[in-house]
Amino acid sequence: MPSDAPQPAPFDPARLLALLASLGVEARTYSHDPVLTVAEAKVATAHVPGCHCKNLFLEDRKGTRWLVVLPAERALDLRLLAEALGTRRLSFASAEKLREALGLTPGSVSPFGVVNDASGTVRVVLDRDLLDHPALKFHPLVNTMTTVVSPEGLLRFLEQSGHPPLLVDLG
Repeated sequence: MPSDAPQPAPFDPARLLALLASLGVEARTYSHDPVLTVAEAKVATAHVPGCHCKNLFLEDRKGTRWLVVLPAERALDLRLLAEALGTRRLSFASAEKLREALGLTPGSVSPFGVVNDASGTVRVVLDRDLLDHPALKFHPLVNTMTTVVSPEGLLRFLEQSGHPPLLVDLG
């Protein structure tokens, strides 16, 4: 039965950055022109130190939604990932499902989007190699900014948001 209770408004970048600060997560944010691909993001933030990451919003046959985060240069075999996750046939979720689950549009996907998943239904998967980088780059809910955090800061954010990540060796 649908609830008549008002749903919380999605986070915006300012609210997200305030949340990171309240969690003690050091974050540096840079503005740039809109980017839609990892290649464009690399150009826009070439002056910013940190690991470029790609973020894939996927779903399996049962409707489970997965947010998979890995270094930008790493290739990913969806069949092998599905096996590692104990599921079958992963595919890219639609833009509508992305908006519904995380309040994001294509080109702005990042692990920060789970802040809008109050129900905790999206499962986060991190490539274990991300933990070896001193800094990671992600969009703070929009593709006109990039925020740099440490792996420890990312993990703290994910834990506190109710989305403890599954660490997987994707390489």
